[in-house]
Amino acid sequence: MKITAIGADISKNDVSCSYSLSENIEKDIPKLVESGAHSAALTNITGDDIVISAFVEDNLLEKINKKIVNILKDNAEDIGDIAGISKYPETAGEGISYAEAKIRQDRYPDAIVMSFDTYGGEPFVEDVANSCIDAATGISGLTDICDKIGKQRKIPGVGYVSNETDDPVVVATVENIESVGVIAGAMIGAACGNKNTYLVERGTPCNVIPGSVIFSVSAFMNGNVIDLSIPFQSRSRILK
Repeated sequence: MKITAIGADISKNDVSCSYSLSENIEKDIPKLVESGAHSAALTNITGDDIVISAFVEDNLLEKINKKIVNILKDNAEDIGDIAGISKYPETAGEGISYAEAKIRQDRYPDAIVMSFDTYGGEPFVEDVANSCIDAATGISGLTDICDKIGKQRKIPGVGYVSNETDDPVVVATVENIESVGVIAGAMIGAACGNKNTYLVERGTPCNVIPGSVIFSVSAFMNGNVIDLSIPFQSRSRILK
């Protein structure tokens, strides 16, 4: 089994996602479960980017990926990132973001999903995302983490996107619920250690000075989505 996560800018503006856009996508999420996904959810809404994630058996990965892209297409206010998808690597453009990670067969599927948004395609977002991957790699309790960002990517069942894709998605799978906080904490710390990078709550518009990156972090567990920015904000307060 794997987690697959696909992110796209399909909003009618460059700053936020409308309530109607996210609501319409939520209504279509059950189609993924009907098509064989173990569970699926709209896990992240970050600036003008939306991420749909699903737990899926390996043999259904291509089918579910295609269904996710169809949901994004059907609800798009602007074709945006979807236009960059190509059947051939040489014609691929700036497109949707993709991440996948393995889940051990004897584990209940739990995962951490990070989504990044830039206003002007700030190139350092690649380093931010990759620092999160580096931070989680090797931590006890990690099952698997997605490939690093920054190269042309073949998305199973969908096609190719180029390395110009600038709003990456990162996913990590965990062995047990006690590992969620440790691994997410390491990833959040790595991201926030980068210049001009800010943790935001799920659904926050990209109201930052251009030249900045925002990111959201969700725990996707037992079919439920937990916005981890809220508990980590509380944990980060200095006790007096």
